[in-house]
Amino acid sequence: MKIKFVIILLLSAFINSNAQGKKIYEMSRLEIDSLLFEISKQNMTITERMNYYSSLFIGMPYNLTCAGDGPYALYETEPLVNFQETNCMVYCEHVLALSISDSWDNFFNNLQQIRYKDGIIGMRTRNHYTMADWLPENGWLLNDVTEKIAGEFTKKVTRTISHKKFFRGKSIKDLRYVKPDRTLTVDYIPFEALAKVKNNIRNGDVFALLYANKDDIFSAHMLMIVEKDGEKFVRESALSEKTTFDTKFDDWVKKFFGSKTRIGVSFMRVKDELNTAGKIILPWEINKLKN
Repeated sequence: MKIKFVIILLLSAFINSNAQGKKIYEMSRLEIDSLLFEISKQNMTITERMNYYSSLFIGMPYNLTCAGDGPYALYETEPLVNFQETNCMVYCEHVLALSISDSWDNFFNNLQQIRYKDGIIGMRTRNHYTMADWLPENGWLLNDVTEKIAGEFTKKVTRTISHKKFFRGKSIKDLRYVKPDRTLTVDYIPFEALAKVKNNIRNGDVFALLYANKDDIFSAHMLMIVEKDGEKFVRESALSEKTTFDTKFDDWVKKFFGSKTRIGVSFMRVKDELNTAGKIILPWEINKLKN
C-alpha cells in the first residue's frame, strides 16, 4: 500500500509539472508523448480523459485552416497535427485521439483514423461533413445519442449532401472515388428543449450545432460537454472568440433562443462498452472495432 501511495504521489507530481503548469500548445512532442504515457496508466475512462485533455486547449488560438492533409498533399498542405492553433472540428478530433492513446505515435495514427475514412489520408477521404461523414465513419467509437437524450423532444431534419458539389467548389476536377450524393435524415434537439433534457447529457459528449437555413449541410459547428464541480459547461474552439474557451451550459443555450440561422443540436457519445476505466484503443485494433 505504501509503494502504491508513493507511485500515486509521483504521478500526481508529474502531471502537475507537465500539464497543469503548461497548456498543450506550450508542450513539445516529447512532453506530450510522456504525458500520454503517464495519463494512460491512471484509472480514467475515455470521457474523463477528454475532460482533462480538452482543458489543456483553453486559450489556444483559433484558425479555420489550422490543419490539412500534410506537406505532400495536392490541395490543403497544412499540417496533419497542429497544437499551436485549432478550429472546432480539429479540436474535437485532437481531444478524442489524445483520450484513447498512450503515446505520441498511437495518438498520431488514431487521429488519422478519426479524421479520414479508414485512416487513408487525402482530400477525398477526409471526413468533411460532421453528420454525413465524420459520425458514420467513427461509428466504431461514437454513437448518435440525440434521441436517447431527448426522447419525445427529438425532431428530425432531412438534407442532401453532395461531395461532388463540395469538391467542385474547391476547384477539384478529379471526382473519382468521391461519395455519391446522399439524402440523409438526422435527429436534433431544439434549443428550447435542452433545459428539459440537461440531466441526460454527459461529460465528454460531442455535439453538432445545426444550420436552420441550408439544405445541403447539417453542421455549422462542433463542441464538447465537460463537467466542473458538478456543473455542465460547453467547451469549444470558435471564431467568435478566436480561441478555445468554456461557457456555462445554460448560458450557451440561451444565446440561441429565437435563432433564425440555427435549429438545434445533435449529440454523439463514446460507446459505453469502450468508455471503461483504463481503456486505451491502439490503432491496429480499430479495424476489429469496425467489424
